[in-house]
Amino acid sequence: MGKPDIVIKRIYEDAANRDGHRVLVDRLWPRGVSKDVAKLDDWCKDLAPSDDLRKWFDHDPDKFEEFAQKYKKELQGCEAKLDELLDIAKNKRVTLLYGAKDEQHNQAVVLRQVLCGHD
Repeated sequence: MGKPDIVIKRIYEDAANRDGHRVLVDRLWPRGVSKDVAKLDDWCKDLAPSDDLRKWFDHDPDKFEEFAQKYKKELQGCEAKLDELLDIAKNKRVTLLYGAKDEQHNQAVVLRQVLCGHD
């Protein structure tokens, strides 16, 4: 079985055909992005970090490692949705979209690790 094809991308970057199945993984809709421009296939609010965790993390790179651990625990109740994304990713690319400015310290990075089995 091949590796799932899962990439991450900021929602503010232009949509592209190579994105495949576009999934927003933020709990809140990103500012300044219309639904037409977003070209989403799915909006997985339930896979986004809880409001409490998101506010605690506050995109602080120094908290990222602890954030990742806590977020992975939150994802433990979401196996059905994770499996659904993995099934899609076996047949076509899945692009996890996020709104954060920091491209290395955000929930999409952690979610991709979980989906690809690097947790």
